[in-house]
Amino acid sequence: MNHDLTKGKIAPSIALFALPMIAGNFLQQLYNVVDTIIVSHTLGSHALASVGASFALITFLTSIILGLGMGSGVVFSHAYGANDMTTLKKSFHLSFVFILSVALILNIITLLGLHPILVLLQIPSELFSNTYTYMQIILFGFLFVACYNYYSAVLRSIGNSLIPLVVLFICTVSNIILDFIFILLLQLGIAGAAWATICSQALSAFILFIYCKIKVPEMRLTAEHWKIDLHLFHNIIQYSLLTSIQQSIMNFGILMVQGRVNSFGASVMAAFGAAVKIDAFAYMPAQDFGNAFSTFIAQNHGANQQERVKQGTKTAMVMSTIFCVISSFLVIYFAKELMLLFVNAKETEIIHIGIQYLQIEASCYVGIGLLFLFYGLFRGLGKPSISILLTIVSLGTRVLLTYTLSSIPTIGLYGIWWSIPIGWILADGIGFLLLKKDRSPFIQRSNNE
Repeated sequence: MNHDLTKGKIAPSIALFALPMIAGNFLQQLYNVVDTIIVSHTLGSHALASVGASFALITFLTSIILGLGMGSGVVFSHAYGANDMTTLKKSFHLSFVFILSVALILNIITLLGLHPILVLLQIPSELFSNTYTYMQIILFGFLFVACYNYYSAVLRSIGNSLIPLVVLFICTVSNIILDFIFILLLQLGIAGAAWATICSQALSAFILFIYCKIKVPEMRLTAEHWKIDLHLFHNIIQYSLLTSIQQSIMNFGILMVQGRVNSFGASVMAAFGAAVKIDAFAYMPAQDFGNAFSTFIAQNHGANQQERVKQGTKTAMVMSTIFCVISSFLVIYFAKELMLLFVNAKETEIIHIGIQYLQIEASCYVGIGLLFLFYGLFRGLGKPSISILLTIVSLGTRVLLTYTLSSIPTIGLYGIWWSIPIGWILADGIGFLLLKKDRSPFIQRSNNE
């Protein structure tokens, strides 16, 4: 079931490894869509706006843990590609301790500071109570999210992207069923949506834990593997923190944009809450492809197959571009129909705003697709600091232009919508400059590690 990505034809190797990851995230996004539809059509536009406002904060917090797992996964993949099982097993233990510790600290801080955080996000008074209730419940399941992402990182680093997909399918189905039970049958309102989410997260974490303990021999640790290796621990912290910083910067920028969106009122918040889910759903495969590509790069870099790294980069760019062009066309053409999935047809203002957002963002999906590949490339090469640089350029531009342009009355919301793809394009330009020559200083240094 494990895939050795250092062998075989490049395009099929990346595609076969990426497909379960794409399908898994598709299921996650499908749940988000169903959850949003249920909330919108049963609890109303204010509840939809509250869930939408929570989405950015939840994504930001989750991105920190996701980044820690992805960073540790690079260390795992390097060891796996080099066939160094001792280092691999030691890194599993050290990473688990580190990720769970960070998650616990982060969870406590966020729960204690939730009220001022929501004030900082400019949540309107009529939405504050619902948003606070939803977020407070969601945060109680944060450690389950950390466990799931850790075990997923372990499995994917050794080439197993199928089991996380199976578990996520179970999680998604259970989440949808619990949504109907808690929201429609038990009438728990927005709290019911939150409880359904954390129950399914707990289930997914438990299943992956049991599977890894029983079916993954690489996770059968002895006393030798539990010893603290300070050099290895330093590498895990370095890779994990840098990748986590990159992920959290990316989502902090989104959180800042959400704060500006909130200042335009409930209708804009509801439109943005629905449209951003459609947006994420549309380019999600490109993001997962970039993550799969990172594992491909890390394994081959660990095996010192640098020519395969270069060929894989070219192949991945072509594959990602083709997908993004198709996705752009579909979202632009069906923008109205997609908004109607979330919003009642009578809410014409919300639908109109959502269509504006989608048509602008979708026209530039190639930009975000290539940016995800650059993130994966430099992370896999052991240069997560370069991914941070690209993220700062992308998100810094987005936030700066969002607040600058949207304050001009003649531009308004268009300033927020256009700031996003402009950030993607600028970061892509820097990424291409680093790859302009085969002997890019960043790749060259990576080869000499």
